[in-house]
Amino acid sequence: MESTRQKKISRLLQKEMSEVFQREARDVTSGTMVSVTVARISPDMGMAKIYLSIFPSTNAQEVFKQIKEQSSRLRYMLGQRVGKQLRIIPELQFYLDDTLDYIDNINKLLK
Repeated sequence: MESTRQKKISRLLQKEMSEVFQREARDVTSGTMVSVTVARISPDMGMAKIYLSIFPSTNAQEVFKQIKEQSSRLRYMLGQRVGKQLRIIPELQFYLDDTLDYIDNINKLLK
């Protein structure tokens, strides 16, 4: 069960990470659209799980690999944005959110 503080920080991280991917980290994403679907923070506020949806999904694994390699740089960019609001900038763990591909596959099977 997430506390109210965890929920607020998760929303803040989701919003700010999406801004980072849209404006500052275009070289990391290689021209693909990266959206942050979910952000979850640990109870001690030291670790954040960021779930990403990458479109088009043809080269999603390649872009995801670049994002994981640049995670320290992305954490720094996040720290520049939320440094006044958070005492500790959490470590970032990125996960690929493939729910849209799953939904598309289900729709194809049902047709």
